[in-house]
Amino acid sequence: MVELKALQNGSDIRGIALDTEEQTATLTATAVAEIAVGVVRWLQDKKQLPRKAQQRLTIAIGHDSRLTAEPIKQALVDTFLSLGIQVIDVGLATTPAMFMATQFPTFQCDAAIMITASHLPYYFNGLKFFTAEGGAEKEDIRYILSHTDPLTANENGTLMKQELLPIYAEHLVEKIRQGIHSPEEKPLQGFRIIVDAGNGAGGFFAEQVLQVLGADTTGSQFLEPDGHFPNHVPNPDNSEAMKSIQTAVLANQADLGIIFDTDVDRSYQSGEVLIRNNLIAVLAAIVLKEAPGSYIVTNSPTSSHLKTFIEEKGGQQIRYISGYRNVINKMIELNHGGFQTPLAIETSGHAAFQENYNLDDGAYIVAKILMLLPELKQNNQTLGDLIATLKQPAETNEFRFKITAEDVTCYGQQVLRDFELFVENQADFAVDRENQEGVRGNVSGQYGSGWFLLRLSLHEPLLVLQVENDQSDKNACVIEKIATFLQKYEEIDSQQIEK
Repeated sequence: MVELKALQNGSDIRGIALDTEEQTATLTATAVAEIAVGVVRWLQDKKQLPRKAQQRLTIAIGHDSRLTAEPIKQALVDTFLSLGIQVIDVGLATTPAMFMATQFPTFQCDAAIMITASHLPYYFNGLKFFTAEGGAEKEDIRYILSHTDPLTANENGTLMKQELLPIYAEHLVEKIRQGIHSPEEKPLQGFRIIVDAGNGAGGFFAEQVLQVLGADTTGSQFLEPDGHFPNHVPNPDNSEAMKSIQTAVLANQADLGIIFDTDVDRSYQSGEVLIRNNLIAVLAAIVLKEAPGSYIVTNSPTSSHLKTFIEEKGGQQIRYISGYRNVINKMIELNHGGFQTPLAIETSGHAAFQENYNLDDGAYIVAKILMLLPELKQNNQTLGDLIATLKQPAETNEFRFKITAEDVTCYGQQVLRDFELFVENQADFAVDRENQEGVRGNVSGQYGSGWFLLRLSLHEPLLVLQVENDQSDKNACVIEKIATFLQKYEEIDSQQIEK
């Protein structure tokens, strides 16, 4: 029997939903039915929904293209109907659109559930939860998974089907038109912009957003939903996926290429390659023009050059703990404290704008960039010109070390404490105190000019090491020195760095 708490993945639920030769399903119909009861208890007991006693709870359910979406949806629907819930089946959807089902007047749901496992392999699936206040937090997921005692209802619920993506697309189109400040119906006329949806849920963006705005989307690829993901991993941060969209941009002489992950809470742009630090820099340039002197929250593994870039633009960077909910919550906290913070973003591409409900929304990232295109074209500029002053490192490396200890967190934290002492006592190494995750250090002298970060992975039993340098062939020296430290720990698999 599946232990439900093992399905928690930070602020959502994920598990193996399809038996394979190597894997046995953990996110089964039985498990989903129990989770559905926990969701109802959470909404009623913790969220005090619905607001009026005479009303029924209304929950929208949507999904991306994963093979197991339908049986998981059916398990949710059957349980909710037995508990007297009003269910709206919106069919194919994106994670950001599901949140908007709690906002759009035509839906006004008490809650929304997105069935997705983001970029994970095809045999995974999962659940994300929203109320009008925003996405579920870690403690909400713990409550849901631990409050699954059976419930009964006096009458059955109701089920209706209503498409959500067309309404969400209209919402994006209107936002982009407003942002361009043009009376034209088709302000992107004359631009060729291609979309790579990775066979996930993002294919709608080409026809229902870009074409409506006048863009030529010839060359767009993998728009059809297919849960086998036959063309490339549905992850914009994957090198094969990025190569695919870059090739398509060049082959079609496109002005811009957009690649989404499966559920469209992340996106990257190709032309100039706008990923990781480059994407953060472009969005920072946009928001700092709109809100001079404001703060920008990022996760910890960002380039030192990015900090310099943001400060030169008049802003301040807050490097915070990895995890999209962590950086978003830090943005919310800062805004509540009176510190103007319009943007929270991770190097993985997860980003949220304060103006957009603090919502993790890959399509809205694209919308903000599309708003710039006509002005840039008029000034004979490109997106790359916005970040021309962002210095690029000569070398970057990343290593992931498996922790074999029984208590991964405790062991990993001890290693990090020891590592901080190690760094403090090395010539030309210096601990960077402006850091809230793991141990970050700066290097100089014999090690070139750069930085490194050793931190615990958020979801896996791993230590992650990132190293950057402005001098070629110096990363090897830094890595060799760090390897001498890691080799002392028997329960750290350091073979990768030794090779």
